Amino acid sequence: MKFGQPEYLYLLWSVLALYLFFRWAWNRKQKLIDRFAGGTLFGHLVSPRTLTCNRSRVFWWLAAWVLLTGALAQPRWGFQWDQLHQKGADVIVAIDVSNSMLATDIKPNRLERAKHKVTDLIRMLEGDRIGLVAFAGTSFVQCPLTLDYNAAEIFLSALGVDLIPVQGTALGHAIGTSVKAFSRKEKKSKALILITDGEDHSGLALSAAREAKAEGVKIFVIGIGNTEGVPIPAAGGGFKKDEKGNMIMSRLNESLLRQIAETTGGSFVKSVTGDMDLEKIYLEEIRQKVESKDLKSNRRKRWQEQFQWFLVLGLVFLMVERSVRER
Repeated sequence: MKFGQPEYLYLLWSVLALYLFFRWAWNRKQKLIDRFAGGTLFGHLVSPRTLTCNRSRVFWWLAAWVLLTGALAQPRWGFQWDQLHQKGADVIVAIDVSNSMLATDIKPNRLERAKHKVTDLIRMLEGDRIGLVAFAGTSFVQCPLTLDYNAAEIFLSALGVDLIPVQGTALGHAIGTSVKAFSRKEKKSKALILITDGEDHSGLALSAAREAKAEGVKIFVIGIGNTEGVPIPAAGGGFKKDEKGNMIMSRLNESLLRQIAETTGGSFVKSVTGDMDLEKIYLEEIRQKVESKDLKSNRRKRWQEQFQWFLVLGLVFLMVERSVRER
């Protein structure tokens, strides 16, 4: 036997308190009877059955209290096994953590806004596994695919531009690292969300996208910024400049990013104001276009509720208590 709400069992201590109260009340009543009529005279005035009925009513009332308290604790015995299947897709979010993501054209800056939006996405997931990849001039898996959304949020909060010393935007490497983070046993239920603000400095993005398609990965690209470009903040203040003293601008290669998405059957979203449409991408693209699979299967022991027996018996005892009359 087990209990669904075992904390209610503490109320059984009140049975002892009630018993002591009724005991005190009984003794007080006996003293008043003795003062009024004395034991001998009282026996001639009132039927001896009266005192017996009084004790009986107390017994039935306390028994009903015990049973109703037991019903509140939700006693359970007997069980059956339920087979549980959790279905969903594998979603990896690859986030650009290069220095250009510190640009403040999107408040507070591009990286913090992206992290905030991805946090909202994680809290929206419905049984899908989530993973994180950080990339700049190279890339690595920040969080492997997991159903532990709280852990994913912790890994996401640790993302920063100081994680990868090699600067640049190696989209091809990021896509390759993300593809390897998926299971290689099956070629379905895989979605990659690529969040970046720059160009591809490796020149391998399209070939990596074709390899991703061969592995069944659909890529959904979110391009942050615009094609005119913005200056890149420098670590010591000001903006980065090249060897000739010219300011380095980070420009969004929209046509390349769109090709990456279209190659794999995904989609491209351009974000200039900071609204990344992650909710729309998840609900209308990933949930609709990416096939779900069994991610987790296990058995759960389901106990049978038995509180109704305690409840019925408790009510019966109350009815018996009410039927006992003191004459």
